Amino acid sequence: MKILLIQRAERFSPNSVAKDRAILDTVGARLLAAGHEVELVSEQQPFCPEGYDCIYSMGRLPETLARLEGLNAINSSEGISNCARCRLEEIMQHIGTPMAPRDGDHGYWIKRGDAAAQSKGDVQFAATQAELELKKAEFAQRGIHSYTISAHVSGDLIKFYGVAGTGFFRYYYPTDDGESKFGDEQRNGAAHHYPFDATELQHSVDTLAEAVGIKVYGGDCIVDVEGRYYVIDFNDWPSFSRCREEAATAIASLILK
Repeated sequence: MKILLIQRAERFSPNSVAKDRAILDTVGARLLAAGHEVELVSEQQPFCPEGYDCIYSMGRLPETLARLEGLNAINSSEGISNCARCRLEEIMQHIGTPMAPRDGDHGYWIKRGDAAAQSKGDVQFAATQAELELKKAEFAQRGIHSYTISAHVSGDLIKFYGVAGTGFFRYYYPTDDGESKFGDEQRNGAAHHYPFDATELQHSVDTLAEAVGIKVYGGDCIVDVEGRYYVIDFNDWPSFSRCREEAATAIASLILK
């Protein structure tokens, strides 16, 4: 089979350009080893998506999504668009995904809602309602008028990774290994490893992935002292840096199915 791999624009890989390229390279190596013809391009350069049996895309530029619409792409253009936080929040509410509450006593998170985070400033913490209003004004000054707001939830921060339809699912505590994109994990402190139902979490986020329309996904959740989990982030095709080799095998296996 002839397969196209599309690398995302660097602005969508803040502090993760090399990691995002590495997972795509590793998937490509798996597909080459399986006897497929593979071509890798960047969405920042001109490319033609026609004439391929399958497309694996990390791209997020609007023109990339428009170009791939209706084509056999993993992840789909519609699914990637659905990962914009405002749209994602609507889907999560509709299907009942456990979410952080809107109000609380421990501060707030304001997150850019029209696109994936491209800098640390796109996801900010506000300790008080007054500070939250200032953050809103800062977003407006940057031209960002679409955002989500949720209360901070105390508990263990967990990063999860999955490839829907393959059984692949892994989760990690970033404060255990110190690997971080922006350092926001420190807001919750060192993990206590509160017991929770990982099988239920996997089912919940697999269901979310299906509703959103993507197969290769990752995200964050908080597990509180009672073992309840709250999904606070969900996105298309993360770097899988903690489990790259296993994830690449699972992603490549999608085409074999």
